[in-house]
Amino acid sequence: MTKEVIIDKINDFLIDEFEVEADDIAPEANLKDTLELDSLDFVDLVVAVESNFGVKLVGEDFVNVKSLQDFYDLIENKLG
Repeated sequence: MTKEVIIDKINDFLIDEFEVEADDIAPEANLKDTLELDSLDFVDLVVAVESNFGVKLVGEDFVNVKSLQDFYDLIENKLG
């Protein structure tokens, strides 16, 4: 799976499942602040990643994830 496909899938489920405005989605966007994701949303995000990519995420995976770009990279590394 290419990085572009990963980014497109993530952006699609952020828009569809988390009601994030498409204009707010940018690589430098902060997951908590800009996208307004709370702790419950992160649980839903883990479920969405598992169903869309077939990879499991745990809390430790998010330690260094601040921006959307960090999240893209995390998924790419998990798939790699």
